[in-house]
Amino acid sequence: MTDVAIADAVDTYLQRKALGDPDGSGAGTYAANAESVLRRWVEWLDEERGVRSVFDLESDHMRAYAQELRDRTESGAYAPSTAGTYYAVVRAFLSWCVRGGILESNPAVDETATAALPVTIEGDAGSGWCANRRRTLERHVRERAIEASSERVDREDRRGRLREYALVALLVYSDVRGSELFRVPQDDRRTGAVWDDVDFYTGTIRVLGRSQRLEEVPLPAAVRTPLRRYRVALDPPSNDWPLFPTRHAPSIARRVRDVLAERGHEESDIESLMRESTATELARERAIAPPAITTEGARSVLRRLCEDAGVAGEESPTPRDVRVDRTVGYRREASGSSPALRATVLEQAIAVPQRRPVIDVIDVNEREREDSDPN
Repeated sequence: MTDVAIADAVDTYLQRKALGDPDGSGAGTYAANAESVLRRWVEWLDEERGVRSVFDLESDHMRAYAQELRDRTESGAYAPSTAGTYYAVVRAFLSWCVRGGILESNPAVDETATAALPVTIEGDAGSGWCANRRRTLERHVRERAIEASSERVDREDRRGRLREYALVALLVYSDVRGSELFRVPQDDRRTGAVWDDVDFYTGTIRVLGRSQRLEEVPLPAAVRTPLRRYRVALDPPSNDWPLFPTRHAPSIARRVRDVLAERGHEESDIESLMRESTATELARERAIAPPAITTEGARSVLRRLCEDAGVAGEESPTPRDVRVDRTVGYRREASGSSPALRATVLEQAIAVPQRRPVIDVIDVNEREREDSDPN
Protein backbone atom coordinates (compact mmCIF):
# COMPACT_ATOMS: atom_id res chain seq x y z
CA MET A 1 0.00 0.00 0.00
CA THR A 2 1.21 3.52 -0.78
CA ASP A 3 2.65 5.32 2.22
CA VAL A 4 0.17 7.65 3.93
CA ALA A 5 1.19 10.76 5.83
CA ILE A 6 -0.57 11.18 9.16
CA ALA A 7 -1.34 14.82 8.33
CA ASP A 8 -3.01 13.77 5.06
CA ALA A 9 -5.09 11.12 6.77
CA VAL A 10 -6.19 13.66 9.38
CA ASP A 11 -7.19 16.09 6.62
CA THR A 12 -9.35 13.45 4.99
CA TYR A 13 -10.85 12.39 8.31
CA LEU A 14 -11.86 15.96 9.16
CA GLN A 15 -13.26 16.58 5.67
CA ARG A 16 -15.43 13.48 5.89
CA LYS A 17 -16.57 14.34 9.38
CA ALA A 18 -17.49 17.85 8.29
CA LEU A 19 -19.81 16.45 5.62
CA GLY A 20 -22.01 14.97 8.30
CA ASP A 21 -23.64 11.61 8.86
CA PRO A 22 -27.14 11.06 7.49
CA ASP A 23 -27.87 8.68 10.35
CA GLY A 24 -26.78 11.02 13.11
CA SER A 25 -26.33 14.63 14.10
CA GLY A 26 -23.43 16.82 15.13
CA ALA A 27 -20.75 15.41 12.86
CA GLY A 28 -19.83 18.85 11.55
CA THR A 29 -19.44 20.11 15.11
CA TYR A 30 -17.31 17.08 15.92
CA ALA A 31 -14.93 17.96 13.07
CA ALA A 32 -14.57 21.53 14.31
CA ASN A 33 -13.90 20.36 17.87
CA ALA A 34 -11.47 17.62 16.88
CA GLU A 35 -9.40 19.60 14.39
CA SER A 36 -7.17 21.53 16.80
CA VAL A 37 -6.59 18.43 18.94
CA LEU A 38 -5.50 16.34 15.97
CA ARG A 39 -3.36 19.12 14.46
CA ARG A 40 -1.44 19.51 17.71
CA TRP A 41 -1.04 15.74 17.97
CA VAL A 42 0.40 15.58 14.44
CA GLU A 43 2.86 18.39 15.28
CA TRP A 44 3.84 16.67 18.51
CA LEU A 45 4.50 13.37 16.72
CA ASP A 46 6.67 15.12 14.15
CA GLU A 47 8.65 17.30 16.55
CA GLU A 48 9.02 14.95 19.51
CA ARG A 49 9.04 11.51 17.86
CA GLY A 50 9.90 12.16 14.22
CA VAL A 51 6.85 10.16 13.07
CA ARG A 52 5.05 11.30 9.93
CA SER A 53 3.67 8.11 8.39
CA VAL A 54 0.56 6.32 9.59
CA PHE A 55 2.35 3.01 9.09
CA ASP A 56 5.08 4.01 11.57
CA LEU A 57 2.66 4.55 14.45
CA GLU A 58 3.16 2.19 17.38
CA SER A 59 1.73 1.79 20.86
CA ASP A 60 4.95 3.27 22.27
CA HIS A 61 4.16 6.55 20.53
CA MET A 62 0.68 6.63 22.03
CA ARG A 63 2.06 5.77 25.46
CA ALA A 64 4.44 8.72 25.13
CA TYR A 65 1.54 10.95 24.06
CA ALA A 66 -0.49 9.80 27.07
CA GLN A 67 2.46 10.63 29.31
CA GLU A 68 2.70 14.06 27.70
CA LEU A 69 -0.97 14.66 28.54
CA ARG A 70 -0.34 13.44 32.07
CA ASP A 71 2.62 15.81 32.49
CA ARG A 72 0.53 18.75 31.33
CA THR A 73 -2.23 17.76 33.72
CA GLU A 74 0.16 17.61 36.65
CA SER A 75 1.54 21.04 35.71
CA GLY A 76 -1.99 22.46 35.87
CA ALA A 77 -2.32 23.19 32.15
CA TYR A 78 -5.04 20.57 31.60
CA ALA A 79 -7.75 19.08 33.77
CA PRO A 80 -7.70 15.25 33.86
CA SER A 81 -10.96 15.20 31.92
CA THR A 82 -9.47 17.44 29.22
CA ALA A 83 -6.47 15.16 28.82
CA GLY A 84 -8.82 12.18 28.54
CA THR A 85 -10.88 13.97 25.90
CA TYR A 86 -7.82 14.80 23.80
CA TYR A 87 -6.66 11.21 23.90
CA ALA A 88 -10.16 9.99 22.99
CA VAL A 89 -10.19 12.24 19.92
CA VAL A 90 -6.92 10.73 18.68
CA ARG A 91 -8.17 7.21 19.48
CA ALA A 92 -11.32 7.90 17.44
CA PHE A 93 -9.23 8.97 14.46
CA LEU A 94 -7.08 5.84 14.67
CA SER A 95 -10.19 3.65 14.96
CA TRP A 96 -11.39 5.27 11.75
CA CYS A 97 -8.08 4.35 10.14
CA VAL A 98 -8.54 0.74 11.24
CA ARG A 99 -12.06 0.56 9.82
CA GLY A 100 -10.76 2.09 6.59
CA GLY A 101 -8.08 -0.56 6.21
CA ILE A 102 -5.18 1.84 6.73
CA LEU A 103 -4.09 0.26 10.01
CA GLU A 104 -4.40 -3.32 11.17
CA SER A 105 -4.92 -2.35 14.79
CA ASN A 106 -5.37 0.78 16.89
CA PRO A 107 -2.20 1.61 18.86
CA ALA A 108 -4.20 3.94 21.12
CA VAL A 109 -6.16 1.11 22.74
CA ASP A 110 -3.04 -0.63 24.02
CA GLU A 111 -3.29 -1.03 27.81
CA THR A 112 0.23 0.23 28.40
CA ALA A 113 -0.68 3.45 26.59
CA THR A 114 -4.01 4.11 28.31
CA ALA A 115 -2.47 3.30 31.71
CA ALA A 116 -0.24 6.36 31.34
CA LEU A 117 -3.23 8.73 31.15
CA PRO A 118 -4.12 10.84 34.20
CA VAL A 119 -6.92 9.42 36.31
CA THR A 120 -10.19 11.26 35.76
CA ILE A 121 -12.35 11.57 38.85
CA GLU A 122 -15.69 13.20 38.21
CA GLY A 123 -17.50 15.52 40.59
CA ASP A 124 -16.75 17.02 43.98
CA ALA A 125 -16.21 13.66 45.64
CA GLY A 126 -12.99 13.13 43.71
CA SER A 127 -11.52 16.60 44.08
CA GLY A 128 -12.64 16.99 47.69
CA TRP A 129 -14.55 20.15 46.79
CA CYS A 130 -18.12 20.77 47.81
CA ALA A 131 -20.61 23.62 47.84
CA ASN A 132 -19.69 24.52 51.43
CA ARG A 133 -16.00 24.93 50.59
CA ARG A 134 -16.85 27.11 47.60
CA ARG A 135 -19.17 29.28 49.71
CA THR A 136 -16.50 29.66 52.40
CA LEU A 137 -13.89 30.70 49.83
CA GLU A 138 -16.25 33.13 48.11
CA ARG A 139 -17.31 34.68 51.45
CA HIS A 140 -13.67 35.12 52.45
CA VAL A 141 -12.68 37.04 49.32
CA ARG A 142 -15.94 39.04 49.34
CA GLU A 143 -15.43 40.21 52.91
CA ARG A 144 -11.84 41.16 52.12
CA ALA A 145 -13.06 43.13 49.10
CA ILE A 146 -15.62 44.97 51.25
CA GLU A 147 -12.92 45.86 53.75
CA ALA A 148 -10.89 47.29 50.86
CA SER A 149 -13.02 50.45 50.97
CA SER A 150 -11.51 51.24 54.37
CA GLU A 151 -8.98 54.04 54.59
CA ARG A 152 -6.58 51.60 56.23
CA VAL A 153 -6.17 49.70 52.94
CA ASP A 154 -3.81 51.31 50.44
CA ARG A 155 -4.60 51.53 46.74
CA GLU A 156 -2.49 48.58 45.65
CA ASP A 157 -3.85 46.31 48.36
CA ARG A 158 -7.40 47.34 47.48
CA ARG A 159 -6.81 46.53 43.82
CA GLY A 160 -5.39 43.13 44.77
CA ARG A 161 -8.39 42.26 46.94
CA LEU A 162 -10.87 43.25 44.26
CA ARG A 163 -8.88 41.24 41.73
CA GLU A 164 -9.10 38.14 43.93
CA TYR A 165 -12.84 38.61 44.48
CA ALA A 166 -13.48 39.00 40.74
CA LEU A 167 -11.37 35.93 39.95
CA VAL A 168 -13.16 33.69 42.46
CA ALA A 169 -16.60 35.04 41.51
CA LEU A 170 -15.97 34.26 37.84
CA LEU A 171 -14.99 30.70 38.64
CA VAL A 172 -17.74 30.03 41.19
CA TYR A 173 -20.74 31.71 39.55
CA SER A 174 -20.10 31.60 35.80
CA ASP A 175 -19.54 28.81 33.30
CA VAL A 176 -16.19 30.22 32.20
CA ARG A 177 -13.35 27.71 32.42
CA GLY A 178 -9.87 28.45 33.71
CA SER A 179 -8.25 27.83 30.32
CA GLU A 180 -10.64 30.41 28.85
CA LEU A 181 -9.79 33.09 31.42
CA PHE A 182 -6.06 32.59 31.90
CA ARG A 183 -3.07 32.12 29.64
CA VAL A 184 -2.08 28.58 28.68
CA PRO A 185 1.64 28.64 27.79
CA GLN A 186 1.38 25.43 25.76
CA ASP A 187 -1.38 26.87 23.55
CA ASP A 188 -0.55 30.10 21.72
CA ARG A 189 -4.24 30.72 21.00
CA ARG A 190 -5.18 30.83 24.68
CA THR A 191 -3.59 34.10 25.76
CA GLY A 192 -6.18 34.98 28.42
CA ALA A 193 -9.39 37.02 28.39
CA VAL A 194 -9.09 40.81 27.94
CA TRP A 195 -11.44 43.63 28.85
CA ASP A 196 -12.58 43.98 25.26
CA ASP A 197 -14.14 40.52 25.70
CA VAL A 198 -16.41 41.71 28.52
CA ASP A 199 -19.73 43.32 27.63
CA PHE A 200 -21.39 44.68 30.77
CA TYR A 201 -24.37 45.90 28.74
CA THR A 202 -25.34 42.41 27.56
CA GLY A 203 -23.82 40.70 30.60
CA THR A 204 -21.56 38.35 28.63
CA ILE A 205 -17.91 37.51 28.17
CA ARG A 206 -16.38 36.29 24.90
CA VAL A 207 -14.02 33.33 25.26
CA LEU A 208 -12.29 30.72 23.14
CA GLY A 209 -14.34 27.67 24.05
CA ARG A 210 -13.64 23.97 23.82
CA SER A 211 -15.07 24.11 20.32
CA GLN A 212 -12.03 26.25 19.39
CA ARG A 213 -14.50 28.95 18.41
CA LEU A 214 -15.30 32.24 20.10
CA GLU A 215 -18.31 31.83 22.36
CA GLU A 216 -20.34 34.24 24.48
CA VAL A 217 -20.91 33.13 28.06
CA PRO A 218 -23.48 34.83 30.32
CA LEU A 219 -22.18 36.63 33.39
CA PRO A 220 -24.63 36.48 36.33
CA ALA A 221 -25.10 39.53 38.54
CA ALA A 222 -22.97 37.84 41.21
CA VAL A 223 -20.08 38.08 38.74
CA ARG A 224 -20.78 41.43 37.09
CA THR A 225 -20.70 43.46 40.33
CA PRO A 226 -17.26 42.34 41.58
CA LEU A 227 -15.89 42.39 38.03
CA ARG A 228 -17.10 45.97 37.50
CA ARG A 229 -15.64 47.13 40.82
CA TYR A 230 -12.34 45.46 39.95
CA ARG A 231 -12.23 47.15 36.55
CA VAL A 232 -12.64 50.58 38.14
CA ALA A 233 -9.77 49.85 40.54
CA LEU A 234 -7.55 48.36 37.82
CA ASP A 235 -8.26 51.21 35.39
CA PRO A 236 -6.80 49.42 32.35
CA PRO A 237 -5.26 51.90 29.86
CA SER A 238 -6.56 49.93 26.86
CA ASN A 239 -9.26 47.38 26.08
CA ASP A 240 -6.68 44.74 25.13
CA TRP A 241 -5.49 44.72 28.75
CA PRO A 242 -5.91 41.28 30.34
CA LEU A 243 -8.59 40.82 32.98
CA PHE A 244 -5.93 39.27 35.18
CA PRO A 245 -2.49 40.52 34.12
CA THR A 246 0.57 38.74 35.43
CA ARG A 247 2.54 40.28 38.27
CA HIS A 248 5.73 38.49 37.20
CA ALA A 249 8.11 41.42 36.67
CA PRO A 250 10.48 39.67 34.20
CA SER A 251 7.53 38.69 31.98
CA ILE A 252 6.21 42.25 31.97
CA ALA A 253 9.67 43.65 31.25
CA ARG A 254 10.15 41.23 28.37
CA ARG A 255 6.80 42.22 26.84
CA VAL A 256 7.57 45.94 27.23
CA ARG A 257 10.98 45.56 25.57
CA ASP A 258 9.54 43.56 22.67
CA VAL A 259 6.70 46.01 22.01
CA LEU A 260 8.94 49.07 22.24
CA ALA A 261 11.33 47.45 19.77
CA GLU A 262 8.41 46.71 17.43
CA ARG A 263 7.40 50.37 17.67
CA GLY A 264 10.81 51.44 16.37
CA HIS A 265 12.65 52.37 19.56
CA GLU A 266 16.40 51.86 19.55
CA GLU A 267 17.95 49.57 22.14
CA SER A 268 19.63 52.51 23.87
CA ASP A 269 16.29 54.34 24.13
CA ILE A 270 14.62 51.26 25.60
CA GLU A 271 17.37 50.86 28.20
CA SER A 272 17.03 54.50 29.14
CA LEU A 273 13.26 54.18 29.58
CA MET A 274 13.68 51.01 31.66
CA ARG A 275 16.11 52.82 33.98
CA GLU A 276 13.75 55.72 34.51
CA SER A 277 10.60 53.67 35.19
CA THR A 278 9.63 50.16 36.19
CA ALA A 279 8.30 47.81 33.53
CA THR A 280 4.81 47.99 35.05
CA GLU A 281 4.84 51.79 34.96
CA LEU A 282 6.05 51.79 31.37
CA ALA A 283 3.37 49.29 30.37
CA ARG A 284 0.68 51.63 31.69
CA GLU A 285 2.24 54.80 30.30
CA ARG A 286 2.70 53.32 26.83
CA ALA A 287 -0.50 51.20 26.85
CA ILE A 288 1.49 48.00 26.43
CA ALA A 289 -0.71 45.15 27.58
CA PRO A 290 1.23 42.74 29.80
CA PRO A 291 0.77 38.97 29.52
CA ALA A 292 -2.18 37.46 31.36
CA ILE A 293 -1.66 35.31 34.42
CA THR A 294 -1.16 31.65 33.51
CA THR A 295 -3.34 28.76 34.60
CA GLU A 296 -0.54 27.70 36.94
CA GLY A 297 -0.35 31.24 38.30
CA ALA A 298 -4.10 31.22 38.94
CA ARG A 299 -3.67 27.93 40.72
CA SER A 300 -1.07 29.51 43.03
CA VAL A 301 -3.46 32.37 43.80
CA LEU A 302 -6.24 29.91 44.62
CA ARG A 303 -3.91 27.88 46.84
CA ARG A 304 -3.06 30.96 48.88
CA LEU A 305 -6.69 32.10 49.12
CA CYS A 306 -7.84 28.64 50.19
CA GLU A 307 -5.21 28.55 52.92
CA ASP A 308 -6.28 32.00 54.13
CA ALA A 309 -9.94 30.95 54.09
CA GLY A 310 -9.22 27.70 55.93
CA VAL A 311 -10.43 25.40 53.16
CA ALA A 312 -7.09 24.15 51.87
CA GLY A 313 -6.90 20.44 51.12
CA GLU A 314 -4.03 18.05 50.59
CA GLU A 315 -3.82 18.95 46.90
CA SER A 316 -3.60 22.41 45.38
CA PRO A 317 -6.99 23.54 44.02
CA THR A 318 -7.38 24.09 40.31
CA PRO A 319 -9.76 26.56 38.64
CA ARG A 320 -11.90 23.56 37.71
CA ASP A 321 -12.22 22.59 41.41
CA VAL A 322 -13.57 26.01 42.33
CA ARG A 323 -15.89 26.21 39.32
CA VAL A 324 -19.19 24.43 39.81
CA ASP A 325 -19.25 21.64 37.22
CA ARG A 326 -22.33 22.48 35.21
CA THR A 327 -23.54 21.20 31.87
CA VAL A 328 -22.99 24.19 29.61
CA GLY A 329 -25.92 24.25 27.24
CA TYR A 330 -26.59 27.90 26.56
CA ARG A 331 -23.37 29.21 25.09
CA ARG A 332 -23.53 30.69 21.64
CA GLU A 333 -21.01 31.66 19.02
CA ALA A 334 -19.71 35.19 19.43
CA SER A 335 -19.93 35.89 15.69
CA GLY A 336 -22.95 35.66 13.48
CA SER A 337 -21.16 33.60 10.87
CA SER A 338 -23.39 31.32 8.85
CA PRO A 339 -22.30 27.72 8.35
CA ALA A 340 -21.34 26.73 4.84
CA LEU A 341 -23.85 24.69 2.85
CA ARG A 342 -22.86 21.04 3.05
CA ALA A 343 -23.98 17.97 1.22
CA THR A 344 -24.94 14.82 3.08
CA VAL A 345 -23.35 11.70 1.67
CA LEU A 346 -22.69 8.11 2.64
CA GLU A 347 -19.01 7.34 3.03
CA GLN A 348 -17.77 4.26 1.28
CA ALA A 349 -14.07 5.07 0.83
CA ILE A 350 -11.26 7.12 2.27
CA ALA A 351 -9.39 9.00 -0.43
CA VAL A 352 -6.75 11.72 -0.09
CA PRO A 353 -7.74 14.41 -2.63
CA GLN A 354 -5.70 15.80 -5.54
CA ARG A 355 -1.99 14.97 -5.28
CA ARG A 356 -2.34 12.66 -2.30
CA PRO A 357 -2.47 8.87 -2.69
CA VAL A 358 -5.74 6.95 -2.64
CA ILE A 359 -6.36 4.62 0.28
CA ASP A 360 -8.51 1.58 -0.52
CA VAL A 361 -10.98 0.55 2.15
CA ILE A 362 -14.00 -1.70 2.48
CA ASP A 363 -17.31 -0.23 3.70
CA VAL A 364 -16.24 2.51 6.10
CA ASN A 365 -18.90 3.17 8.72
CA GLU A 366 -18.42 6.71 9.94
CA ARG A 367 -20.40 6.53 13.12
CA GLU A 368 -18.24 6.66 16.23
CA ARG A 369 -19.83 4.06 18.56
CA GLU A 370 -16.76 3.27 20.64
CA ASP A 371 -14.97 6.56 21.04
CA SER A 372 -15.81 9.71 22.89
CA ASP A 373 -17.05 12.91 21.29
CA PRO A 374 -14.94 15.94 22.41
CA ASN A 375 -18.12 17.78 23.38
